[in-house]
Amino acid sequence: MAFLVIASIAVPIGLSTWQALINNYAVEQVGFTGLENGLMQSFREVPGFLAFTTVFFLLAMREQTFAVLALATFGLGITITGLLPSVIGLYCAVVLMSFGFHYFETVKQSLSLQWLPKDQAPRLLGRLLSVGSVSALLTFLCILALVEGPKLFGYEGLDFLPIFAVAGGIVLTLVIYLQLAFPKIESSVPQRKHLVMRARYWLYFVLTFFSGARRQIFVAFAGFLLVEKFGYSLTNITLLLLVNHFCTWLFAERIGRLIGVIGEKRALTIEYVGLVFVFIGYAFVDSAIVAGGLYIVDNLIFALAIAIKTYFQKIADPADIAGTASVALTINHVLAVIIPAILGFVWLTSRSAVFLIGAGLAFISLCLSQLIPRRPRVGNEYVLVGNSTDRDDVDNRA
Repeated sequence: MAFLVIASIAVPIGLSTWQALINNYAVEQVGFTGLENGLMQSFREVPGFLAFTTVFFLLAMREQTFAVLALATFGLGITITGLLPSVIGLYCAVVLMSFGFHYFETVKQSLSLQWLPKDQAPRLLGRLLSVGSVSALLTFLCILALVEGPKLFGYEGLDFLPIFAVAGGIVLTLVIYLQLAFPKIESSVPQRKHLVMRARYWLYFVLTFFSGARRQIFVAFAGFLLVEKFGYSLTNITLLLLVNHFCTWLFAERIGRLIGVIGEKRALTIEYVGLVFVFIGYAFVDSAIVAGGLYIVDNLIFALAIAIKTYFQKIADPADIAGTASVALTINHVLAVIIPAILGFVWLTSRSAVFLIGAGLAFISLCLSQLIPRRPRVGNEYVLVGNSTDRDDVDNRA
């Protein structure tokens, strides 16, 4: 748990810095339009599509070792972002950062589901999300101080380059600590070192597929909408992200505990209904304040996605977790690779159409979530359409 906590501190430091600065950096210093932004987001997702290759690295090294190496690559990519203020240079830095991030997230998900007990996993995954939000919250406060603090004394705020470099340096420092301070942590069940795609996991894979496509629309275009349409400054974006992570810090562990009480099916139903309305709101919003509110609600609802992971943990053979996590992240990024580039062209003619497509994907996910049993387990992975009872209910009647 301590290893996962420190990792949950390191990633948000780099990622929050990137999120806070990237839209303004891309528009103000590199000259991005919606088209270049869409292409960058597609390039950023290519490493996620290649996440299945994680299992090949695990033939040569332990998951824990690979996690540390991937986190180091992520930190290096953040560090050099401000050094490359050109379209091609920014693309290269983003791809390097993304390789580290996606490989790390693949292994982190695998290790979390192996190390955390099933009955506590929703709450503990929520706690890790809260820890990450505190880390992000402090990061955004520091960025705000570095950008706005000097202006109080008549000086210019810190430029993009040193902020990227400091954030990346902190990540790399924590990587060194993870490597030196922690012994080898063994999992209770040895993992299969090959790709795992079992037919009984199909619903998990399909939910993951649509989750990636839908989430990518938010990541690529929600923040860009705030900057391009409503003129949000770097300070505005940072303040908005501060509120986001403050809410996640307050509620993520409670949301995890709620998932443990109401079950994955109801939790995902709440998430997808909320997302349909949020995306429709994005499509037609004309108020900068309302747009910022939708951004906060979208982020808070996303915490309910923990339910997809815990659903898989309940139905999975414990030895399949590493091999399946690699496949799942690749499936998560199948559409994420092409959607931002395609929707970048759509954006040039209609912003609303981009978000209405997101609402459609959320509605499909809502329909699929109704196939999750109330008590998922091995042998009770899904229910058929039109069947109001899952297999546990049938067994009890018998």
